[in-house]
Amino acid sequence: MCDSKTSKAELLAPCGNFKTLKAAVQSGADAIYLGASKFSARAFAENFDVRKQEQGQKQEQGQEQKQGLAEAISFANSHGVRAYVAINTLVTDREMSEAMYIVEHAYEAGAAAFILQDIGLAAAMKKRYGNIALHASTQTTAKTLDDVNALHRMGFSRVVLARELSREQIKEIARSCQAELEVFVHGALCSSYSGQCLMSSFIGGRSANRGKCAQPCRLPYAAAAAQKKGVLLSLKDLCLIDHVAELSQMVASLKIEGRMKGEDYVRTVVGAYRAVLDGKQLSEKQRAKLFNIFNRGGYTDGYYTGERDEMYMDVLKNPYKKHERK
Repeated sequence: MCDSKTSKAELLAPCGNFKTLKAAVQSGADAIYLGASKFSARAFAENFDVRKQEQGQKQEQGQEQKQGLAEAISFANSHGVRAYVAINTLVTDREMSEAMYIVEHAYEAGAAAFILQDIGLAAAMKKRYGNIALHASTQTTAKTLDDVNALHRMGFSRVVLARELSREQIKEIARSCQAELEVFVHGALCSSYSGQCLMSSFIGGRSANRGKCAQPCRLPYAAAAAQKKGVLLSLKDLCLIDHVAELSQMVASLKIEGRMKGEDYVRTVVGAYRAVLDGKQLSEKQRAKLFNIFNRGGYTDGYYTGERDEMYMDVLKNPYKKHERK
């Protein structure tokens, strides 16, 4: 049986800058995940610089001083919140030394774990730091028990499952796997498996596996045979707020997507999931606020429940229209 916590799962929140970091901590996150200025699957988030700010350093007029990665990790740790550093793009051979520099900087600053896609980088980190905690990113596309066990043998203590799995699939993996499991419970869904989509790379030369996805699947298209026009490839956002109790018995960590999202989004979503994890009932006002915060055409639990119908996709609708989850 997987090592999911006996009481309730960890609540893991996204942080793209220091404002969202503070919002996550203040809203009750048990852990946060954040990226450095390079090798993050969210390259266009503000992220955190690995170079320490010199005391008394003057910032250019009109510019806000960028917070360092070490400072962000220290802030989380000082509030009893674990900090996981996402170095979750593919890394080329010539970039390995730079990636390891970021690892060293974050490790010495007190990072609790590292989220990785590149298994070569994982091997190098294990060789240098034998006791380092590694989490396999959803970019590794772990969707079966064999996938999870193979990653565990490579040195990953936790595996972030593919977002496309159903309740039954997660339960089956959790019953027999050797690693901790983490699942996404809220945020963006892709029309392809994470780590496997090359659409952005083919169309515009911006690879999702290098953190630069242009999200062409969110754009409008026309299907001539079906005589349809609209955002035909754009899925609604994921929301598993009504399944938290059963999920917390199967997995170790409940993850919220959103390192590109703002402070209000992080505060609202983390606060709602914190309340439910603590056994509280959300008021109608709280549910309305959760369901009307940023989303792409509404929310779905389609993969998890297997109830995938025409409401699962955001066909013929504005992908940024806000409305309550059906």
